Amino acid sequence: MLVAFVLMKTEPAHIDDVVKALVEMEIVEEMHSLAGDYDLIVKVRVEDFDHLARLVVDKIQRVQYLRETKTLIAFDAYNLPKLRSS
Repeated sequence: MLVAFVLMKTEPAHIDDVVKALVEMEIVEEMHSLAGDYDLIVKVRVEDFDHLARLVVDKIQRVQYLRETKTLIAFDAYNLPKLRSS
């Protein structure tokens, strides 16, 4: 299983349209709006790199009002409560 985060830039005033389109696809595990260079960050979980590539290119990048994406692949996940107690 592979976890990735996709940073997204949207057209001005259309962030809600992009959010709705992504929710309708039922591919997003978690999504947050951001301040700074990107408007949204989306967490996805896929089987492998090929599935990630198809998801980003065939689905996410085709969303109307989406201008740019940047995909980050996670190596490890850290559970902070567990780390603090050890």
